[in-house]
Amino acid sequence: MQTMLKKYGLLVWLSLILIAGFVSTTVASFIVSRDAIQQGISEQTLPITGDNVYSEIQKDILRPVFVSSQMAHDTFLRDWIINGEEDKDLIAKYLKEIKLKNHAISSFLVSEQSHQYYTADGVLKAVSETEPRDQWFFRIRNQKADYETNVDADMANRDTMTIFINYRIVDYSGKFIGATGIGMTLDTMKTLIDSYQARFRRNIFFVDQKGNIALAGNNMKKIRSNLSNMPGISGLAQQILGNRKSESQHLEYKTDNETILVNSRFIPELGWHLLVEQETSNEIKPLQNVFLINIGVSAGITILVLIILLVTVRRYQKRLEKSASTDTLTNLLNRQAFDFVFQQALLDGERSRQPMCVVLLDIDFFKKINDKQGHLVGDHVLKEISLIAKRSLRESDIICRWGGEEFLILLKNCTLEKATSIAENLRNTIANNDFSRTTDLTRTRLSITVSMGVAECRDKDTEDSVFERADQALYQAKENGRNSVYFSE
Repeated sequence: MQTMLKKYGLLVWLSLILIAGFVSTTVASFIVSRDAIQQGISEQTLPITGDNVYSEIQKDILRPVFVSSQMAHDTFLRDWIINGEEDKDLIAKYLKEIKLKNHAISSFLVSEQSHQYYTADGVLKAVSETEPRDQWFFRIRNQKADYETNVDADMANRDTMTIFINYRIVDYSGKFIGATGIGMTLDTMKTLIDSYQARFRRNIFFVDQKGNIALAGNNMKKIRSNLSNMPGISGLAQQILGNRKSESQHLEYKTDNETILVNSRFIPELGWHLLVEQETSNEIKPLQNVFLINIGVSAGITILVLIILLVTVRRYQKRLEKSASTDTLTNLLNRQAFDFVFQQALLDGERSRQPMCVVLLDIDFFKKINDKQGHLVGDHVLKEISLIAKRSLRESDIICRWGGEEFLILLKNCTLEKATSIAENLRNTIANNDFSRTTDLTRTRLSITVSMGVAECRDKDTEDSVFERADQALYQAKENGRNSVYFSE
Protein backbone atom coordinates (compact mmCIF):
# COMPACT_ATOMS: atom_id res chain seq x y z
CA MET A 1 0.00 0.00 0.00
CA GLN A 2 2.79 2.42 0.92
CA THR A 3 4.58 1.59 -2.34
CA MET A 4 1.43 2.33 -4.33
CA LEU A 5 1.00 5.65 -2.51
CA LYS A 6 4.58 6.61 -3.30
CA LYS A 7 4.19 5.71 -6.97
CA TYR A 8 0.82 7.35 -7.49
CA GLY A 9 0.88 9.99 -4.76
CA LEU A 10 0.37 12.82 -7.24
CA LEU A 11 -2.53 11.03 -8.89
CA VAL A 12 -4.15 10.38 -5.50
CA TRP A 13 -3.98 14.05 -4.57
CA LEU A 14 -5.30 15.17 -7.94
CA SER A 15 -8.11 12.63 -7.70
CA LEU A 16 -9.05 13.86 -4.23
CA ILE A 17 -9.13 17.44 -5.47
CA LEU A 18 -11.33 16.52 -8.45
CA ILE A 19 -13.64 14.39 -6.32
CA ALA A 20 -13.92 17.19 -3.77
CA GLY A 21 -14.82 19.58 -6.56
CA PHE A 22 -17.35 17.14 -7.99
CA VAL A 23 -18.94 16.53 -4.57
CA SER A 24 -19.07 20.25 -3.84
CA THR A 25 -20.71 20.97 -7.19
CA THR A 26 -23.22 18.16 -6.73
CA VAL A 27 -24.12 19.16 -3.17
CA ALA A 28 -24.48 22.80 -4.14
CA SER A 29 -26.71 21.87 -7.08
CA PHE A 30 -28.80 19.60 -4.85
CA ILE A 31 -29.28 22.31 -2.24
CA VAL A 32 -30.33 24.84 -4.87
CA SER A 33 -32.74 22.36 -6.46
CA ARG A 34 -34.16 21.26 -3.12
CA ASP A 35 -34.79 24.84 -2.01
CA ALA A 36 -36.46 25.66 -5.31
CA ILE A 37 -38.72 22.60 -5.05
CA GLN A 38 -39.62 23.39 -1.45
CA GLN A 39 -40.57 26.91 -2.45
CA GLY A 40 -42.42 25.97 -5.64
CA ILE A 41 -44.42 22.85 -4.75
CA SER A 42 -45.65 21.01 -1.69
CA GLU A 43 -43.91 17.71 -2.55
CA GLN A 44 -40.16 17.43 -1.71
CA THR A 45 -39.11 14.48 -3.86
CA LEU A 46 -38.23 14.04 -7.49
CA PRO A 47 -40.70 12.23 -9.78
CA ILE A 48 -40.29 8.53 -10.08
CA THR A 49 -42.01 6.28 -12.56
CA GLY A 50 -44.36 3.44 -11.76
CA ASP A 51 -41.97 1.01 -13.42
CA ASN A 52 -39.38 1.61 -10.69
CA VAL A 53 -41.94 0.95 -7.98
CA TYR A 54 -43.16 -2.17 -9.77
CA SER A 55 -39.61 -3.55 -9.90
CA GLU A 56 -39.24 -3.15 -6.14
CA ILE A 57 -42.62 -4.73 -5.36
CA GLN A 58 -42.12 -7.54 -7.86
CA LYS A 59 -38.81 -8.41 -6.20
CA ASP A 60 -40.44 -8.85 -2.79
CA ILE A 61 -43.50 -10.69 -4.10
CA LEU A 62 -41.52 -13.12 -6.21
CA ARG A 63 -39.03 -13.95 -3.47
CA PRO A 64 -41.49 -16.39 -1.82
CA VAL A 65 -41.89 -18.02 -5.26
CA PHE A 66 -38.14 -18.54 -5.44
CA VAL A 67 -38.03 -19.99 -1.91
CA SER A 68 -40.94 -22.33 -2.67
CA SER A 69 -39.20 -23.48 -5.83
CA GLN A 70 -36.08 -24.35 -3.84
CA MET A 71 -38.19 -26.34 -1.39
CA ALA A 72 -39.95 -28.26 -4.17
CA HIS A 73 -36.61 -29.21 -5.73
CA ASP A 74 -34.87 -30.03 -2.44
CA THR A 75 -33.68 -33.65 -2.61
CA PHE A 76 -34.11 -34.03 1.16
CA LEU A 77 -37.80 -33.13 0.99
CA ARG A 78 -38.49 -35.33 -2.02
CA ASP A 79 -36.58 -38.30 -0.58
CA TRP A 80 -38.42 -37.94 2.73
CA ILE A 81 -41.78 -38.30 0.98
CA ILE A 82 -40.60 -41.12 -1.31
CA ASN A 83 -39.14 -43.05 1.65
CA GLY A 84 -42.48 -43.17 3.47
CA GLU A 85 -42.57 -40.01 5.61
CA GLU A 86 -41.14 -41.88 8.59
CA ASP A 87 -39.62 -39.18 10.81
CA LYS A 88 -42.31 -36.48 11.12
CA ASP A 89 -40.23 -34.45 13.57
CA LEU A 90 -37.55 -34.17 10.93
CA ILE A 91 -39.88 -32.54 8.38
CA ALA A 92 -41.32 -30.22 11.04
CA LYS A 93 -37.80 -29.10 11.90
CA TYR A 94 -37.10 -28.50 8.18
CA LEU A 95 -40.26 -26.41 7.70
CA LYS A 96 -39.54 -24.43 10.84
CA GLU A 97 -36.06 -23.59 9.60
CA ILE A 98 -37.47 -22.44 6.24
CA LYS A 99 -40.07 -20.33 7.99
CA LEU A 100 -37.63 -18.61 10.35
CA LYS A 101 -34.89 -18.10 7.80
CA ASN A 102 -37.22 -16.42 5.30
CA HIS A 103 -39.36 -14.54 7.84
CA ALA A 104 -42.48 -16.25 6.50
CA ILE A 105 -45.76 -16.52 8.38
CA SER A 106 -46.20 -20.11 7.28
CA SER A 107 -44.32 -22.99 5.65
CA PHE A 108 -46.10 -26.18 4.66
CA LEU A 109 -45.94 -29.55 2.91
CA VAL A 110 -48.84 -31.74 1.76
CA SER A 111 -48.08 -35.31 0.70
CA GLU A 112 -49.95 -36.92 -2.19
CA GLN A 113 -49.22 -40.34 -0.69
CA SER A 114 -50.68 -39.77 2.78
CA HIS A 115 -52.64 -36.52 2.25
CA GLN A 116 -51.04 -35.28 5.48
CA TYR A 117 -50.70 -31.49 5.85
CA TYR A 118 -47.37 -30.75 7.58
CA THR A 119 -46.37 -27.41 9.08
CA ALA A 120 -43.51 -26.16 11.25
CA ASP A 121 -45.51 -27.37 14.28
CA GLY A 122 -46.12 -30.88 12.95
CA VAL A 123 -49.14 -32.49 11.29
CA LEU A 124 -52.01 -30.03 10.96
CA LYS A 125 -54.63 -32.23 9.33
CA ALA A 126 -55.36 -34.61 6.47
CA VAL A 127 -56.61 -32.91 3.31
CA SER A 128 -59.80 -34.18 1.68
CA GLU A 129 -61.36 -33.70 -1.72
CA THR A 130 -64.71 -33.03 -0.05
CA GLU A 131 -63.36 -30.15 2.04
CA PRO A 132 -63.72 -26.77 0.21
CA ARG A 133 -60.68 -25.32 1.96
CA ASP A 134 -58.53 -28.17 0.62
CA GLN A 135 -59.49 -27.73 -3.02
CA TRP A 136 -56.28 -25.80 -3.70
CA PHE A 137 -54.24 -29.00 -3.24
CA PHE A 138 -56.25 -31.06 -5.68
CA ARG A 139 -56.33 -28.14 -8.07
CA ILE A 140 -52.54 -27.80 -8.12
CA ARG A 141 -52.19 -31.59 -8.42
CA ASN A 142 -53.96 -31.47 -11.78
CA GLN A 143 -52.58 -28.21 -13.16
CA LYS A 144 -49.69 -27.98 -15.63
CA ALA A 145 -48.05 -24.89 -14.16
CA ASP A 146 -45.31 -25.44 -11.57
CA TYR A 147 -46.99 -23.23 -8.98
CA GLU A 148 -49.88 -20.92 -8.18
CA THR A 149 -50.30 -17.87 -5.95
CA ASN A 150 -53.55 -17.45 -4.10
CA VAL A 151 -54.95 -15.51 -1.17
CA ASP A 152 -56.65 -17.63 1.48
CA ALA A 153 -57.16 -17.95 5.23
CA ASP A 154 -54.31 -19.78 6.96
CA MET A 155 -55.72 -22.42 9.34
CA ALA A 156 -52.32 -22.77 11.00
CA ASN A 157 -52.36 -19.08 11.96
CA ARG A 158 -55.89 -18.39 13.22
CA ASP A 159 -57.30 -17.98 9.73
CA THR A 160 -55.08 -14.97 9.00
CA MET A 161 -55.48 -13.85 5.39
CA THR A 162 -52.31 -15.03 3.72
CA ILE A 163 -50.71 -14.97 0.28
CA PHE A 164 -49.72 -18.59 -0.39
CA ILE A 165 -47.22 -19.87 -2.95
CA ASN A 166 -48.31 -23.45 -3.73
CA TYR A 167 -45.51 -25.29 -5.56
CA ARG A 168 -45.82 -28.76 -7.12
CA ILE A 169 -43.37 -31.46 -5.97
CA VAL A 170 -42.51 -34.23 -8.41
CA ASP A 171 -40.26 -37.25 -7.97
CA TYR A 172 -37.25 -38.03 -10.09
CA SER A 173 -39.42 -39.47 -12.86
CA GLY A 174 -41.74 -36.45 -12.94
CA LYS A 175 -44.62 -37.96 -10.97
CA PHE A 176 -46.58 -35.62 -8.66
CA ILE A 177 -45.87 -36.47 -5.01
CA GLY A 178 -47.03 -33.38 -3.11
CA ALA A 179 -47.15 -29.61 -2.75
CA THR A 180 -45.04 -27.23 -0.68
CA GLY A 181 -44.39 -23.54 -0.22
CA ILE A 182 -44.52 -20.61 2.16
CA GLY A 183 -47.07 -17.96 3.03
CA MET A 184 -46.84 -14.22 3.60
CA THR A 185 -49.61 -12.37 5.42
CA LEU A 186 -51.44 -9.43 3.94
CA ASP A 187 -50.22 -7.42 6.92
CA THR A 188 -46.66 -8.17 5.83
CA MET A 189 -47.53 -6.91 2.36
CA LYS A 190 -49.04 -3.78 3.87
CA THR A 191 -45.80 -3.16 5.74
CA LEU A 192 -43.90 -3.52 2.49
CA ILE A 193 -46.25 -1.10 0.74
CA ASP A 194 -45.87 1.41 3.60
CA SER A 195 -42.09 1.19 3.25
CA TYR A 196 -42.36 1.80 -0.50
CA GLN A 197 -44.66 4.76 0.05
CA ALA A 198 -42.32 6.26 2.63
CA ARG A 199 -39.39 5.73 0.30
CA PHE A 200 -40.96 6.97 -2.93
CA ARG A 201 -43.64 9.27 -1.44
CA ARG A 202 -46.31 7.84 -3.75
CA ASN A 203 -49.70 6.18 -3.22
CA ILE A 204 -49.39 2.45 -3.94
CA PHE A 205 -52.28 -0.04 -3.83
CA PHE A 206 -53.68 -3.21 -5.43
CA VAL A 207 -57.15 -3.80 -6.84
CA ASP A 208 -58.68 -7.15 -7.74
CA GLN A 209 -60.20 -8.00 -11.10
CA LYS A 210 -63.54 -6.50 -10.03
CA GLY A 211 -61.98 -3.17 -9.13
CA ASN A 212 -62.15 -3.58 -5.34
CA ILE A 213 -59.15 -2.42 -3.32
CA ALA A 214 -57.53 -5.69 -2.26
CA LEU A 215 -54.40 -4.36 -0.58
CA ALA A 216 -53.20 -0.89 0.38
CA GLY A 217 -50.98 0.86 2.87
CA ASN A 218 -52.09 2.50 6.11
CA ASN A 219 -52.66 5.85 4.39
CA MET A 220 -55.60 4.25 2.54
CA LYS A 221 -56.77 2.18 5.50
CA LYS A 222 -60.17 3.86 5.62
CA ILE A 223 -60.80 3.46 1.90
CA ARG A 224 -62.74 0.28 1.15
CA SER A 225 -64.14 1.31 -2.14
CA ASN A 226 -64.26 0.33 -5.78
CA LEU A 227 -62.32 2.14 -8.49
CA SER A 228 -65.55 3.17 -10.18
CA ASN A 229 -66.57 5.11 -7.04
CA MET A 230 -63.27 6.92 -6.40
CA PRO A 231 -63.14 10.56 -7.53
CA GLY A 232 -60.98 11.27 -10.55
CA ILE A 233 -59.68 7.75 -11.17
CA SER A 234 -63.20 6.40 -11.76
CA GLY A 235 -62.95 7.52 -15.38
CA LEU A 236 -59.96 5.17 -15.85
CA ALA A 237 -61.47 2.14 -14.08
CA GLN A 238 -62.65 0.36 -17.23
CA GLN A 239 -59.31 0.90 -18.99
CA ILE A 240 -57.34 -0.34 -15.98
CA LEU A 241 -59.43 -3.46 -15.33
CA GLY A 242 -59.54 -4.32 -19.04
CA ASN A 243 -55.78 -4.76 -19.13
CA ARG A 244 -54.70 -8.40 -18.69
CA LYS A 245 -51.10 -7.92 -19.75
CA SER A 246 -48.16 -7.37 -17.44
CA GLU A 247 -47.07 -4.43 -19.54
CA SER A 248 -47.17 -1.04 -17.88
CA GLN A 249 -50.00 1.42 -18.58
CA HIS A 250 -49.31 5.13 -18.19
CA LEU A 251 -52.52 7.06 -17.46
CA GLU A 252 -53.49 10.32 -15.82
CA TYR A 253 -56.42 12.15 -14.30
CA LYS A 254 -56.96 15.62 -12.96
CA THR A 255 -58.08 16.97 -9.61
CA ASP A 256 -58.93 20.56 -8.81
CA ASN A 257 -55.31 21.61 -8.27
CA GLU A 258 -53.08 18.88 -9.63
CA THR A 259 -52.49 16.39 -12.42
CA ILE A 260 -52.15 12.84 -11.09
CA LEU A 261 -50.12 10.33 -13.10
CA VAL A 262 -51.19 6.69 -12.74
CA ASN A 263 -49.02 3.70 -13.52
CA SER A 264 -51.07 0.50 -13.87
CA ARG A 265 -49.79 -3.03 -14.34
CA PHE A 266 -51.48 -6.42 -14.12
CA ILE A 267 -49.64 -8.96 -11.95
CA PRO A 268 -50.63 -12.45 -13.14
CA GLU A 269 -48.99 -14.13 -10.12
CA LEU A 270 -51.62 -12.52 -7.88
CA GLY A 271 -54.40 -11.79 -10.35
CA TRP A 272 -54.36 -8.19 -9.12
CA HIS A 273 -53.64 -4.80 -10.67
CA LEU A 274 -50.87 -2.69 -9.19
CA LEU A 275 -51.58 1.05 -9.19
CA VAL A 276 -49.06 3.77 -8.43
CA GLU A 277 -50.28 7.37 -8.17
CA GLN A 278 -47.78 10.15 -8.69
CA GLU A 279 -48.29 13.88 -8.30
CA THR A 280 -46.30 16.16 -10.55
CA SER A 281 -46.15 19.70 -11.83
CA ASN A 282 -44.50 21.61 -14.60
CA GLU A 283 -42.15 23.34 -12.18
CA ILE A 284 -40.38 20.09 -11.22
CA LYS A 285 -39.22 19.11 -14.68
CA PRO A 286 -36.91 22.10 -15.41
CA LEU A 287 -35.28 21.79 -11.99
CA GLN A 288 -34.85 18.07 -12.43
CA ASN A 289 -33.31 18.46 -15.86
CA VAL A 290 -30.84 21.10 -14.67
CA PHE A 291 -29.87 18.93 -11.71
CA LEU A 292 -29.36 15.80 -13.80
CA ILE A 293 -27.43 17.66 -16.50
CA ASN A 294 -25.18 19.20 -13.87
CA ILE A 295 -24.45 15.79 -12.35
CA GLY A 296 -23.86 14.23 -15.76
CA VAL A 297 -21.48 16.96 -16.93
CA SER A 298 -19.56 17.05 -13.64
CA ALA A 299 -19.26 13.25 -13.49
CA GLY A 300 -18.25 13.02 -17.15
CA ILE A 301 -15.54 15.67 -16.83
CA THR A 302 -14.23 14.16 -13.61
CA ILE A 303 -14.03 10.65 -15.06
CA LEU A 304 -12.38 11.91 -18.27
CA VAL A 305 -9.76 13.94 -16.39
CA LEU A 306 -9.03 11.03 -14.04
CA ILE A 307 -8.56 8.66 -16.98
CA ILE A 308 -6.20 11.10 -18.72
CA LEU A 309 -4.26 11.61 -15.50
CA LEU A 310 -4.01 7.88 -14.85
CA VAL A 311 -2.76 7.10 -18.37
CA THR A 312 -0.27 10.00 -18.28
CA VAL A 313 1.10 9.20 -14.83
CA ARG A 314 1.39 5.47 -15.57
CA ARG A 315 3.31 6.16 -18.79
CA TYR A 316 5.57 8.59 -16.98
CA GLN A 317 6.14 6.10 -14.14
CA LYS A 318 6.97 3.29 -16.57
CA ARG A 319 9.36 5.54 -18.46
CA LEU A 320 11.12 6.54 -15.25
CA GLU A 321 11.28 2.94 -14.01
CA LYS A 322 12.70 1.75 -17.31
CA SER A 323 15.31 4.51 -17.48
CA ALA A 324 16.31 3.85 -13.88
CA SER A 325 16.76 0.10 -14.31
CA THR A 326 17.81 -0.34 -17.96
CA ASP A 327 21.02 0.34 -19.81
CA THR A 328 20.02 2.66 -22.67
CA LEU A 329 22.52 1.23 -25.18
CA THR A 330 21.91 -2.52 -24.81
CA ASN A 331 18.44 -2.50 -23.18
CA LEU A 332 19.83 -4.86 -20.53
CA LEU A 333 19.45 -4.36 -16.79
CA ASN A 334 21.93 -1.87 -15.40
CA ARG A 335 24.13 -2.48 -12.37
CA GLN A 336 21.71 -0.88 -9.87
CA ALA A 337 18.78 -3.00 -11.04
CA PHE A 338 20.90 -6.15 -11.07
CA ASP A 339 21.93 -5.60 -7.45
CA PHE A 340 18.27 -5.81 -6.41
CA VAL A 341 17.64 -8.90 -8.59
CA PHE A 342 20.74 -10.62 -7.25
CA GLN A 343 19.83 -10.01 -3.59
CA GLN A 344 16.40 -11.52 -4.21
CA ALA A 345 17.98 -14.48 -6.03
CA LEU A 346 20.28 -15.13 -3.06
CA LEU A 347 17.30 -15.29 -0.72
CA ASP A 348 15.39 -17.59 -3.09
CA GLY A 349 18.46 -19.82 -3.43
CA GLU A 350 18.77 -20.17 0.34
CA ARG A 351 15.12 -21.22 0.64
CA SER A 352 15.12 -23.64 -2.33
CA ARG A 353 18.70 -24.96 -1.74
CA GLN A 354 19.32 -24.85 -5.49
CA PRO A 355 22.77 -24.01 -6.90
CA MET A 356 23.38 -20.63 -8.52
CA CYS A 357 26.34 -19.24 -10.45
CA VAL A 358 27.51 -15.90 -11.80
CA VAL A 359 29.55 -15.29 -14.96
CA LEU A 360 31.62 -12.13 -15.45
CA LEU A 361 32.20 -11.44 -19.18
CA ASP A 362 34.80 -8.98 -20.52
CA ILE A 363 35.33 -8.05 -24.20
CA ASP A 364 38.96 -8.62 -25.20
CA PHE A 365 40.85 -5.52 -26.38
CA PHE A 366 37.70 -3.43 -26.51
CA LYS A 367 39.69 -0.19 -26.18
CA LYS A 368 41.52 -0.96 -29.42
CA ILE A 369 38.17 -1.32 -31.23
CA ASN A 370 37.11 2.12 -30.06
CA ASP A 371 40.50 3.66 -30.89
CA LYS A 372 40.88 2.12 -34.35
CA GLN A 373 37.28 1.89 -35.65
CA GLY A 374 35.48 4.48 -33.58
CA HIS A 375 33.01 4.50 -30.73
CA LEU A 376 30.05 3.79 -33.03
CA VAL A 377 31.55 0.43 -33.93
CA GLY A 378 32.24 -0.14 -30.24
CA ASP A 379 28.61 0.57 -29.43
CA HIS A 380 27.55 -1.85 -32.17
CA VAL A 381 29.74 -4.58 -30.65
CA LEU A 382 28.18 -4.05 -27.21
CA LYS A 383 24.64 -4.28 -28.59
CA GLU A 384 25.45 -7.32 -30.73
CA ILE A 385 27.02 -9.20 -27.81
CA SER A 386 23.96 -8.47 -25.65
CA LEU A 387 21.71 -9.94 -28.39
CA ILE A 388 23.92 -13.02 -28.80
CA ALA A 389 23.90 -13.57 -25.04
CA LYS A 390 20.09 -13.32 -24.85
CA ARG A 391 19.74 -15.93 -27.60
CA SER A 392 22.30 -18.28 -26.07
CA LEU A 393 21.12 -18.19 -22.46
CA ARG A 394 18.10 -19.82 -20.84
CA GLU A 395 14.87 -17.89 -20.16
CA SER A 396 15.53 -18.03 -16.42
CA ASP A 397 19.03 -16.54 -16.76
CA ILE A 398 19.56 -12.82 -16.16
CA ILE A 399 22.18 -10.65 -17.88
CA CYS A 400 23.15 -7.07 -17.17
CA ARG A 401 25.69 -4.57 -18.37
CA TRP A 402 28.13 -4.42 -15.47
CA GLY A 403 30.52 -1.77 -16.73
CA GLY A 404 31.95 -0.29 -19.93
CA GLU A 405 32.77 -3.57 -21.72
CA GLU A 406 31.78 -5.97 -18.94
CA PHE A 407 28.61 -8.02 -18.63
CA LEU A 408 27.41 -10.02 -15.64
CA ILE A 409 25.24 -13.13 -16.02
CA LEU A 410 23.22 -14.79 -13.25
CA LEU A 411 22.49 -18.50 -13.80
CA LYS A 412 19.76 -19.84 -11.47
CA ASN A 413 19.46 -23.55 -10.60
CA CYS A 414 22.82 -24.16 -12.25
CA THR A 415 25.90 -26.03 -10.98
CA LEU A 416 29.44 -24.78 -11.52
CA GLU A 417 30.06 -27.47 -14.15
CA LYS A 418 26.93 -26.58 -16.10
CA ALA A 419 27.60 -22.84 -15.77
CA THR A 420 31.11 -23.30 -17.17
CA SER A 421 29.64 -25.24 -20.12
CA ILE A 422 27.08 -22.48 -20.79
CA ALA A 423 29.80 -19.83 -20.61
CA GLU A 424 32.06 -21.82 -22.99
CA ASN A 425 29.21 -22.17 -25.48
CA LEU A 426 28.59 -18.40 -25.35
CA ARG A 427 32.31 -17.65 -25.73
CA ASN A 428 32.52 -19.89 -28.79
CA THR A 429 29.40 -18.34 -30.37
CA ILE A 430 30.81 -14.83 -29.96
CA ALA A 431 34.22 -15.84 -31.33
CA ASN A 432 32.67 -17.33 -34.49
CA ASN A 433 30.39 -14.37 -35.15
CA ASP A 434 31.15 -11.79 -37.86
CA PHE A 435 30.13 -8.51 -36.26
CA SER A 436 30.40 -6.66 -39.60
CA ARG A 437 27.37 -8.47 -41.06
CA THR A 438 24.87 -6.42 -39.07
CA THR A 439 26.37 -2.96 -39.60
CA ASP A 440 27.50 -0.64 -42.39
CA LEU A 441 30.13 0.98 -40.17
CA THR A 442 32.85 -1.47 -41.27
CA ARG A 443 33.21 -3.45 -44.50
CA THR A 444 35.90 -5.87 -43.35
CA ARG A 445 35.26 -8.90 -41.17
CA LEU A 446 35.08 -7.92 -37.53
CA SER A 447 35.82 -10.72 -35.06
CA ILE A 448 35.53 -10.29 -31.31
CA THR A 449 36.57 -12.54 -28.48
CA VAL A 450 35.63 -12.46 -24.82
CA SER A 451 37.08 -13.74 -21.55
CA MET A 452 34.85 -15.05 -18.78
CA GLY A 453 35.12 -15.91 -15.10
CA VAL A 454 32.63 -18.25 -13.44
CA ALA A 455 31.89 -18.58 -9.71
CA GLU A 456 29.29 -20.57 -7.79
CA CYS A 457 27.39 -18.97 -4.91
CA ARG A 458 28.17 -20.67 -1.61
CA ASP A 459 26.27 -20.73 1.67
CA LYS A 460 26.47 -17.39 3.48
CA ASP A 461 27.94 -15.81 0.35
CA THR A 462 27.52 -12.07 -0.08
CA GLU A 463 27.29 -10.14 -3.31
CA ASP A 464 30.85 -8.86 -2.92
CA SER A 465 32.36 -12.24 -2.12
CA VAL A 466 30.88 -14.12 -5.06
CA PHE A 467 31.68 -11.28 -7.48
CA GLU A 468 35.25 -11.18 -6.17
CA ARG A 469 35.75 -14.88 -6.98
CA ALA A 470 34.23 -14.40 -10.44
CA ASP A 471 36.57 -11.44 -10.99
CA GLN A 472 39.57 -13.56 -9.94
CA ALA A 473 38.58 -16.24 -12.44
CA LEU A 474 38.21 -13.56 -15.15
CA TYR A 475 41.68 -12.25 -14.28
CA GLN A 476 43.10 -15.76 -14.80
CA ALA A 477 41.39 -15.98 -18.20
CA LYS A 478 42.98 -12.68 -19.26
CA GLU A 479 46.40 -13.64 -17.88
CA ASN A 480 46.35 -16.91 -19.82
CA GLY A 481 45.81 -15.50 -23.28
CA ARG A 482 42.19 -14.28 -23.16
CA ASN A 483 39.34 -15.80 -25.27
CA SER A 484 38.78 -18.42 -22.57
CA VAL A 485 36.61 -19.40 -19.64
CA TYR A 486 37.98 -19.95 -16.13
CA PHE A 487 36.10 -20.85 -12.99
CA SER A 488 36.71 -20.31 -9.30
CA GLU A 489 36.35 -23.24 -6.90
